[in-house]
Order: sequence, then structure tokens, then C-alpha cells
Amino acid sequence: MNERMESLIARHKELEELIQNPSLAKDQNRYRDIMREHSHLTELVSMDQTRNMLEAQIADTNAILKDEKNTEMKELAKEELQNLQAQLNEIEDRIKFFLIPKDPLDEKDIIMEIRGGAGGDEAALFASDLFRMYSRFAENKGWKIEIMSSSETELGGLKEVIFSVSGKNVYENLRYESGVHRVQRVPTTEASGRIHTSTVTVAVLPEAEETEINIRTEDLRIDVMRAGGPGGQCVNTTDSAVRITHMPSGVVVQCQDEKSQIKNKAKAMRILRARIFEIEEDKAHAERAEARRSQVGSGDRSERIRTYNFPQNRLTDHRINLTLYKLDLIMQGDVAELFDALKLTAREELLKATAS
Repeated sequence: MNERMESLIARHKELEELIQNPSLAKDQNRYRDIMREHSHLTELVSMDQTRNMLEAQIADTNAILKDEKNTEMKELAKEELQNLQAQLNEIEDRIKFFLIPKDPLDEKDIIMEIRGGAGGDEAALFASDLFRMYSRFAENKGWKIEIMSSSETELGGLKEVIFSVSGKNVYENLRYESGVHRVQRVPTTEASGRIHTSTVTVAVLPEAEETEINIRTEDLRIDVMRAGGPGGQCVNTTDSAVRITHMPSGVVVQCQDEKSQIKNKAKAMRILRARIFEIEEDKAHAERAEARRSQVGSGDRSERIRTYNFPQNRLTDHRINLTLYKLDLIMQGDVAELFDALKLTAREELLKATAS
């Protein structure tokens, strides 16, 4: 750990010298990357300085305790030593977490897919509620959401919604949402007041750049058709819907929300790239995927990850045994505590794995 720490601190000094060079600003892409790295490493340097300061204060306090003549100061010194040691332990834990190599996918934008599962109309209504929850969280974070495809029910639920989320560290925050979300509540359609259990599946896909995944044109079958369902004016009167089939993998994507065939095709290609990218990532990084499975679940869409119990105002995440009694606030987008707990557990498990 010390070698990695020294290496990163030396890198911080290099970056500070680079920033002083006026020619750096001529290359905006390189300038942006260096400033981002410098900002990241400045946090580590600050923590290291704090650690050194605390270690010096602990040494001074221990010197007071060894002075047999100064009995009056000893009691104060003992109390101060406990406080300083607690601060040192905390900063050392933060440094350990910082030194864990960051997953390069964490800073990626994502494509998120929410689909109603068991429960019919009630599942579709809860899918709509989940979409609203994620949307409000994204809004609070200053992220941008773009709906790419959606299918509504007559009651206002969502059979399916596919949308992109872009912003800072989107994947890092939302990566653990993949899986089956179970809801227990009295549906609005239930006259007898009986509690129903329904499920919704969520998939989180890191969005791939065109340069990151090679999809050959000859591997695609592209079909155009008339959009189905409620449309308006020309949505379902022209051949604007697009279905793309990636023949080697069998992945099929269809988009019909836009009136323009070109826009639907562009959205479908973004979704297709994300799905193919996920398949390739799983193949190429089996070890990383195994590490994820040992942390907070595999992200497998068949894995039940969470229960939302409305009568008890309770949310339980089964992977980390966390229960929160503020479901009403969570459904309004107040999910930071939940997401932070998931990230902390993942980092702690990764720290154990790297130490062993």
C-alpha cells in the first residue's frame, strides 16, 4: 500500500508541474484529463497530510504521558490520545478505500431498462414508480435522463421503459440496481384491501462508445415497420419504428417512440451497443465479475435484490441485510443512503479480496 501511495503522490507532483506549462491548454482533451486526475489525487495528498499531522500530534501526546512529573496533564492527554487515534483510524480507512483501483466503468453513463414482471397491471404501475424514483434521484444529482423506448398501460403504468442516464459517476451509483425488485402493497385496483406481491426487473448497462465496441454492418438485420400503440399524428401512420437484430448474439432491439425513423435507429443502436458491450465485458473480465458476485450480488436480472413493503413503509435490500423505514421518502428519490451503503459494502469486500 505504501508503494502505491508514494507512486500516486509522486504522480501528483508531476501533474502540478504539467499544469504550470502554458502549452497544456492548447490540447483541451489532454488538459481536461490531467485536471481531472489532478483533482482526484489532490484528495489523496490532503488525506496523507492529515495523517502525518495526526501522527505527529499522537507522538507529542505520548511524550506528555511519559512525563511522570506532569500528572495534571496526563488525564487530559489520555482523553486527547483516544480522540486523535480515532481520527487517525478513520483517515487511514479512507486512504485504504482510496487506494483500491477504480473500476474504469464507474464514470460511464448508462442505459437502464425497467420491465414489469409478475403481477400484471400492478407490476407495470410499480415499474412506473421505480422510473420516477430514479428520475428524481438523477435530477437531484444534476444528471440528464433521456427516454429511449417505453410502453405504457391503460392505467398509466409502464410495461417497459428504456432510458439513458448521463452525468458524473452514474454507473458507480446505479450499478447495483440490476435484478428483481419485489413490491408488497394494496393495488389501487384491489377493492378488498388485500396486499399483493408483484415484481419488476431492472437492468443497468454501461453505455459504450462507438470506438469501444465493433459492430459490423453485415451482422445486423434492420427492419422498419409502423409503430404500434398510442401515437399521435404520424407516429403510427408511417414506417418509423425500427427493429435491429444482431445476428451473431441474437440480441434484438426495437425503438418506436420518435416520429423519425433515423432517430429511432440511432437510439436502437445505442441500446444495442450497450447490450453487446455488457456481453463482451462479462467474457473479458470474468475475474472482475466474480469479485462483484462476492460483494453485493451479480447484477443478474433473475436475482431478487430488494423488497418494497408499503404497509410497513419498509425497504429491505437482501444482499447487504439493510432495512430502512422510510419507503415513502425513498420513492420520492431519497435513495442516497441506500446507494452509499451498497457502494461501501462493495468497497469493503474488494478491500478484503485485495488484502488476502
